[in-house]
Amino acid sequence: MSEHTTTAVYLAVAAINLLITVWKGMALLRERTATLALITLSFAVSVLVYAAASPAGYRGLGEATGRPSAATLPVYSGIVVCYAITHVLAVLWTTTPSPRGRAEVNRRARTWAGAYACAIVAMAAAFGAADLDGHPADPLRFNTDFAEGRPLVLVFLALFLTALSCATLNTARLARRTVPEDPNLRHAVRYFGVSMVICFGYVVCNAPAVLLASLGNHALDDVGTLGSLFGTVAAVLTGYGMTGAAVGAWLRERRDVKTLQPLWRLAVKDVDARLALDPGGAGLCLTHVRFTLHRRVVEILDGMRVLRAWSSADAAGAIGRHVEAAVPPLPAAERQAVVTAAVLRDAGLRLRAARAHAARTRQERPVPPDTPVARLPGDDTAASDERERLLLVAAHLDHPLVTSALRALRAGDTGPRGTSGDRTVVS
Repeated sequence: MSEHTTTAVYLAVAAINLLITVWKGMALLRERTATLALITLSFAVSVLVYAAASPAGYRGLGEATGRPSAATLPVYSGIVVCYAITHVLAVLWTTTPSPRGRAEVNRRARTWAGAYACAIVAMAAAFGAADLDGHPADPLRFNTDFAEGRPLVLVFLALFLTALSCATLNTARLARRTVPEDPNLRHAVRYFGVSMVICFGYVVCNAPAVLLASLGNHALDDVGTLGSLFGTVAAVLTGYGMTGAAVGAWLRERRDVKTLQPLWRLAVKDVDARLALDPGGAGLCLTHVRFTLHRRVVEILDGMRVLRAWSSADAAGAIGRHVEAAVPPLPAAERQAVVTAAVLRDAGLRLRAARAHAARTRQERPVPPDTPVARLPGDDTAASDERERLLLVAAHLDHPLVTSALRALRAGDTGPRGTSGDRTVVS
């Protein structure tokens, strides 16, 4: 791969990590937790690492400082910081049954963080005092180019490889033993375990190459260079472990907002737009998806309560019998969703007709009929399960049984018409 291509790839990765840093930083402002703070810091440092490790960044930093290989220190220090954060996160996510156990976990995390900080300070001291003249700036071959006859460089590399080994091996060990209750954390821990084993391949490749190079034998220099491939793959997997579950949750929430939109329009926008925080229905979707989804659920429940005044217990009973007679029979949850969807659509039609009548007779507002209202199935659903119930209702608004039941009601016939296989749609 040419220098220009390598630079483009590294800077592209840095740009992606910068976007993730901003995203995580915004989440950190909303929810200040140690986990989010450490993940945000890790991605922020990785931006600097990739920018400085790119050939253009490496050479530019060397020219700016007058030391061609000066970028090695921030790159290697940044790598230690990123993997140290991964190790500390794995420690913090260790499940403990008691407050005393949690205090011990926090103490252990602080101890490891202090040890890595000391290693970075020692690396900086050794690197600053080392003689780095005599070789051109090649970030991939620094380890073997400067190992021979430079004890301080060997100290620097020994500290780096030791810190990296501690971080990767300990994190991999904890990942095998830790099973967090939070599914997002389980996702992260699973990928941490895989990525740490791969990253240790960097140490396996470079440790013998550096040792031989320090003795004047450069037979394994290319093997040491190959180690950077393990490090790159591991960094990608680690980043996915930190973000993959969150991205998946964001995509699911976006999908749920879209799925709920027709039900929101029926129960909120077409009933009383004042029930909505954003009457337009789309202004909050892109930036605060989770908040938008929660608002949609709350607004729909509010709208359903208002719309219930226009429902009919008789119509609900007829719809229920219609659905019960379907062949083949539907599962209980789907039956409830179909009945709820049909009753809401029927109530919406009644409200629309009442509004038209009020406009013709110049009434101030439509008056609900003085008849028993329908009790919707699932009214006793727990708050934590309302999202799933409403998603199911929204998905069944245009179900064939709903449209055939409404057709029967409009025709004055409450008998069963159609089955779950009937695909006729009535607007």
